[in-house]
Amino acid sequence: MLKYRVTHRLSTAYHPQTNGQVEVSNRGLKRILERTIGKNRASWSDKLDDALWTFHTTYKTPIGCTPYKLVYEKACHLPIELEHKAYWDLKQANFDLAVAGDHRKVKLNELNEFRDHAYENSLIYKEKTKRNHDPKIKNRVFNVGDRVLLFNSRLKILSGKLKTRWSGPFTIAKVFPYGTVELSQANGPNFKVNVHRVKHYFGGDVPQLVVPDLQTFPMIN
Repeated sequence: MLKYRVTHRLSTAYHPQTNGQVEVSNRGLKRILERTIGKNRASWSDKLDDALWTFHTTYKTPIGCTPYKLVYEKACHLPIELEHKAYWDLKQANFDLAVAGDHRKVKLNELNEFRDHAYENSLIYKEKTKRNHDPKIKNRVFNVGDRVLLFNSRLKILSGKLKTRWSGPFTIAKVFPYGTVELSQANGPNFKVNVHRVKHYFGGDVPQLVVPDLQTFPMIN
């Protein structure tokens, strides 16, 4: 990872934001599959290749092109377009295959420059998104000894829409870098969660939420 200047950060469960880029891609594939499989959800794997092809040939605003063009530096043509496009390329090159080949080599040599331009577009897009998102963030500071409530993202498996999603209170036993805290409870072991799943507890009764078969696992150092 050091070779590719990648920073490896440990995270906790139920926090997909850590793998943000992967989650965004998966979300796009999920939307495509939802519109293609219909009611027969068991057949999603049969439609996966078509969904991937659609995803790769769809224009992406952050990079300003399609993923297919980012790899091959050319637009993707459907099978029905191949004959017409091939004829058009040859016609533009005066039906000279050598000239058409040289034109393609020039395009391939410009591929790195094209990718750098796409990278700059992605940085501009991220900066705009960050500028719109950051003012909405509330800065919350958690210290050792603070009492907090825990957001239970597994509530969807339980019956009852009016049940509270917060359980606790818990006490913060340790604060880790990159937004992880260790919570302690009176009748159980300590466990680690992301700070996005906790909020400060200021007193008052909290309805008890019992989650069946809840297991916690220590993080491997």
